[in-house]
Amino acid sequence: MKRFIPMALLFTLVANLMTSCQAIEGIFKAGMWTGVIVVVAIVALIIWIISKVAGGKK
Repeated sequence: MKRFIPMALLFTLVANLMTSCQAIEGIFKAGMWTGVIVVVAIVALIIWIISKVAGGKK
């Protein structure tokens, strides 16, 4: 049986993790390119997690 995590739960989790003003403040203090790299890494991680949860075996 496949694992199933409702997308609403996943989006709620992501929304709760990304609302921290302190994290965003820290990213901007570190510099623009550091912020870009962190955002790209987070988006890649989220896409990877969604593909593992929603994707089937090939």
